[in-house]
Amino acid sequence: MTTRSFVALVTEYVALRRQLGYGLESARWVLLDFARCADAAGRHRPLTVDLVVRWAQSSDSRDPCAAARRLAIVRPFMRHHAAFDPATEVPAAGLLGPMQIRKPPHIYSDTEIAALLRETARLGRPGRLRPRTLATILALLTSTGMRVSEVCHLAHRDVDLDDGVVIVRESKFRKSRLVPLHPSTTAALARYVADRDAAQPRSKSFFRTDQAGRVTRITVARTFAEVRHRLGWSADGRARLPRVHDLRHTFAVRRLVRWYEEGADLDRKVHALATYLGHTGVSGTYWYLTAIPELLALTSKRFEHFADRGRDGTP
Repeated sequence: MTTRSFVALVTEYVALRRQLGYGLESARWVLLDFARCADAAGRHRPLTVDLVVRWAQSSDSRDPCAAARRLAIVRPFMRHHAAFDPATEVPAAGLLGPMQIRKPPHIYSDTEIAALLRETARLGRPGRLRPRTLATILALLTSTGMRVSEVCHLAHRDVDLDDGVVIVRESKFRKSRLVPLHPSTTAALARYVADRDAAQPRSKSFFRTDQAGRVTRITVARTFAEVRHRLGWSADGRARLPRVHDLRHTFAVRRLVRWYEEGADLDRKVHALATYLGHTGVSGTYWYLTAIPELLALTSKRFEHFADRGRDGTP
């Protein structure tokens, strides 16, 4: 039981977690919303499972997993608060079901990627920097599997064209990493730099347009949506409506398919791919094995080969 407002307690909790290295940028607003609900219920009352479940299910989101995600964000705070108020009821993990139902990503074909880059380069008036910048960004996403936010935050010092390496600084989960580039990607970036510097004065950001000194995620998303509309892409005949984030999925899946076809040691390779993509663990990378029928078919064939060797006694 507490005499202080839950808003104040949540604010202190967020500050503590940030000191420990956690971002909590979006979670902070969810936690504060719950704190206001708890204050309205009475600050002298302990936090209960019934209270947090009713709050989690009060979201207007149509996403069936929204309530589970809201509960998962608040649950660590309730565990923390239970150390000071033993009457606090901490909900069981997974009480409201899974936090996410992953739909299979759209895996782009070479033809689709070529059309995407070609149509992006045609945007706006000829000679403008914007279409050149956006097409280069989409090409970099395709060739490296980087996140859109990571590409948009690149500064000049982060792109080493001499050694062919990009430095991603404090991306998701506040992790930094090196992303080696294919020579063709390095050459394409060098050509973009020449065009960019000829069109506009140098800015801190690596990618810029004629009017903006930095390209944002919103700009990339809107540009992709515009190009997708021009190309007439829809969800019909595809696993889902193509998204810009699916360029990252396409990179990962294609890499795994090639390793399978080469007979590589996938367990070892997946660790390398997870590091390259900036995953916190290999579980997210292994998910790609079930992402498309081609990978499932390759996995099935490898297992059949393994089973056949076991039956005939071959070591």
